[in-house]
Amino acid sequence: MFDRILLAVDGSDHALHAAKIAGEMARAIHAKELRIVVAYEPVPAYLGEPNLQNAIDARLDESHDILKEALDKVGQLTANVQDEIIEGPIADAIINVARTRESDLIVMGSRGLGRWAGAVLGSNSQKVVSEAPCPVLIVH
Repeated sequence: MFDRILLAVDGSDHALHAAKIAGEMARAIHAKELRIVVAYEPVPAYLGEPNLQNAIDARLDESHDILKEALDKVGQLTANVQDEIIEGPIADAIINVARTRESDLIVMGSRGLGRWAGAVLGSNSQKVVSEAPCPVLIVH
């Protein structure tokens, strides 16, 4: 049923809890693939060089750290584990990966690291729930 699970993470507590749940779920249902996606907002081009490249490098380093943390929370899996780091509007990136990779389920935290941390459901989570091509599991 859920052979291809997409886990969207941003380093927030909710996302890391979602990683733990996604790992448990993948093990329980014997998923074939778990794809971990880290998306970050585009770096503004007006920064100019060398600031632009420094900002991109910093975002990539942070994204690799987030992936490592998520993998630790997921734990050992027999499923094929893939990862992707994508620059772009976060919700759109998650939705596009789910479509392109034909994901059966998206797992993500209810709130991320954005400005509205106190919101019941973050804006990216809301958009993904509204536009996803597959079921979405929101983890609190």
